[in-house]
Amino acid sequence: MAGITNAAFRILAAEGGAGLVVTEMISAESIKYGNKKSFKMLELLPGEHPAAIQIFGADPSSMALAAQAAERAGADIVDINAGCPVKKVLRSGAGSALMKTPLLLGDIVSRMVKSVKVPVTVKFRIGLNAGENLGPLLARVCEEAGAAAITLHGRPASQFHTGPVNLEAVAGTAAAVKIPVFGNGGIENAAGARAMLEAGCAGVAIGRAAVFNPALFAEIASGLSGGLAEPVTSAVRMKLFLRFLELNAGIYGEEHGMARARKLVGYWLKGLPGASGARGAFMKLKTLKEAEALLIQYTK
Repeated sequence: MAGITNAAFRILAAEGGAGLVVTEMISAESIKYGNKKSFKMLELLPGEHPAAIQIFGADPSSMALAAQAAERAGADIVDINAGCPVKKVLRSGAGSALMKTPLLLGDIVSRMVKSVKVPVTVKFRIGLNAGENLGPLLARVCEEAGAAAITLHGRPASQFHTGPVNLEAVAGTAAAVKIPVFGNGGIENAAGARAMLEAGCAGVAIGRAAVFNPALFAEIASGLSGGLAEPVTSAVRMKLFLRFLELNAGIYGEEHGMARARKLVGYWLKGLPGASGARGAFMKLKTLKEAEALLIQYTK
């Protein structure tokens, strides 16, 4: 979700029913060396709480310092990313590479827990490769080190975001510890969330399915309680996207905010008539007025 879950998106997710929002993952080493861009990513706005700041790294001391910086920035929770499968992150020994070194992961969790007063949580995957379930072992390591909760992606790192979720492995992990385990991976509706809950999870974490529909959280909550929430229409989706652009402009300035939204426009326009042409035209826009003129066709 790097480059996606900025403050503007998190505010929309909170308004759309998310019980907790999470920042883009932030490098502990960048925080250690005072990187201005990384410190900017720590900033939280009033409309997005409760919020977790997620950090990644492989050095316990750097991770502890980053946790303290996150706490000072107003984080309600500090989350450790031990599940990212991207090569650039793995080369530094961080992300899902930490799953290979449970003792190091436990040391990181312990140091961070002792460094801050807010809860420390950990996100990891069921394994590195298909057929293995490291979840119960890693969950126990994190629990013993003081983690308050775990988010478990039900696919191995080798699968990235494709293929089936291993609910049996998720259930085994949830049963191995007393702290809450939140299921993640492939959840797009109430049925998917219910499957995770029935596997023993205390809740669910949703990422990619909410990118162009931050109201998904309320839809799922309604479905789980027996309600019949109406799916978001394309018109409502475009109104949400325009609000996202306005929030982005308020945070980064109009032109820069529009530029940052280019990565996401394909998600928001997906499945709509003439989406390809509209996406190409959006790449050239610099103002909110231009964006409204382009997208108004989808708001009716």
